[in-house]
Amino acid sequence: MLRGLSIKNFALIEQLQVSFDSGLITITGETGAGKSLLLGALGLLLGKRADLSSVKDNSQKCVIEGSFAINQYNLSSFFEDEELDYEEETIIRREILPSGKSRAFINDTPVTLQSLAALGEKLIDIHSQHQTLEVTTNDFQFEVLDALASADREIKSYKRGLRLLKEKEKEVDILIANQESFTKEYEYNSFLLKELEEAKLQPGELTELEERYEQLNNIEEIQERLSGSISVVSTEEIGVSDQLNTIKINLSKIESYSSGLKELSERIQSIYIELDDIQVSLVNELESLEADPHQLEQTSQRLQILHNLQVKHKAANIDELIVLKNELNEKVSRTESLSEDIEKLKVEITTIHSQLDELAIKIHEKRKKALPQLVEELENILKALGMPNASFKASLDLQEKYLSNGKETLEFLFSANKGGAYGALKKVASGGELSRIMIAIKAILSRYAQLPTIIFDEIDTGVSGEIAQKMADLMMTMSKNLQVFSITHLPQIAANGQSHYKVYKEDIDHTTVTQLKLLSEEERVKEIAEMIGGKDISDSALTHARSLLKSK
Repeated sequence: MLRGLSIKNFALIEQLQVSFDSGLITITGETGAGKSLLLGALGLLLGKRADLSSVKDNSQKCVIEGSFAINQYNLSSFFEDEELDYEEETIIRREILPSGKSRAFINDTPVTLQSLAALGEKLIDIHSQHQTLEVTTNDFQFEVLDALASADREIKSYKRGLRLLKEKEKEVDILIANQESFTKEYEYNSFLLKELEEAKLQPGELTELEERYEQLNNIEEIQERLSGSISVVSTEEIGVSDQLNTIKINLSKIESYSSGLKELSERIQSIYIELDDIQVSLVNELESLEADPHQLEQTSQRLQILHNLQVKHKAANIDELIVLKNELNEKVSRTESLSEDIEKLKVEITTIHSQLDELAIKIHEKRKKALPQLVEELENILKALGMPNASFKASLDLQEKYLSNGKETLEFLFSANKGGAYGALKKVASGGELSRIMIAIKAILSRYAQLPTIIFDEIDTGVSGEIAQKMADLMMTMSKNLQVFSITHLPQIAANGQSHYKVYKEDIDHTTVTQLKLLSEEERVKEIAEMIGGKDISDSALTHARSLLKSK
């Protein structure tokens, strides 16, 4: 519900601030007084694009702000999805800067126009005579029918199922395409994988093999040099070991004479022990060596296999070959399991089909039951609105294919005259007839669904007398369940407003500005009398105006 509206520096509006109550709110004023400016400002507030031409003073920014009570609209999930602070009293603000750029805010958080428009359509529904073509669309007709059919739960389940069906069908298409692609490469990939698996690759193996090969290939030189080294260390009297032992004995005899000599003695002792350990290791290394031509051949062959694989796959090392082997294994496994995955998905799709068919039948039965009720209510309301011969023919036909909200098509035909031919609304209904049909539909919807604030912009054009009163009564009935604005030229409707505002122009400091004023009872009498009889208000017009106000 729109609680308040503030407009600054917009077109002919210099500064305007107004509050609104619930119920039926009527807005009147002479042609050209600026009623369209209010709708223009609201349009900007609800996400329409702006330009600098709508700004009154280009040196100042234009600001339009609206306060909305939203506690009845179940919008908390919308605010959560948009990452906005939810407030039961939500403030929407739109600014147009002197540069021409515009900004939008919801509860002081900057938002895009897309987000603003998404929220706006949930808060205000604006209808003018040229916008009534919405009633001729199949989507809108289903929306009305579904409100009466109470099939909301089934329709939501159906839409979820349809989304899931499309996702699964897309998955199948992708898998089938992959299967065709992978199958072409399957034999080649299998061959490459088998070759790598037979190589029994081990991380770090190449370094070990190269070391073993070098050792086996140079064993005679290694043996010769190890033997020579052992001889240098261990030959009696002239060997390094004996020479060091002599130094060690000499220093041990004199180490007590100074700390320096003691340190040298200890260092020689350490060297002697280390040399003795080296000698043992040299002997062990020499004893472990044995020429093995067969092992050398095997090592050489293994190295050649690994080298060939590296060259073939342009791999820098064994680890890269292992990564390639794992990738090939995944491709081959995926190809082998694709048929199984495809069949599994097809079973899931068949199950979804069955569930959707079941839901579609339930939706169809509820709609079929509600359709005669919708037609009857529409015809009854239209009779009261001066269309006594208005008649509808509506039919629901189940289809094979899945549609966006069920498996059926709705044909909604209309005839305004007795014995007249039935045809599609957009082809056979006049603008005035569409206006009344729209009001009738909104009146029905207001009893079955929580609608946003509705603004009727001169939708009553071409209506007068008793029909105007019936239209006013209808709007009053609607306003018991929602906030209704009616911008009108009809005194009967103006008089029925629980609040009555007047749009007018006045000159202030040589500048024409548009104003909006809440009328008092006496001001309403005068305004309605003027609507009845013109500027020269007669006593009879005043009397008529008072009677209209008393009868509301």
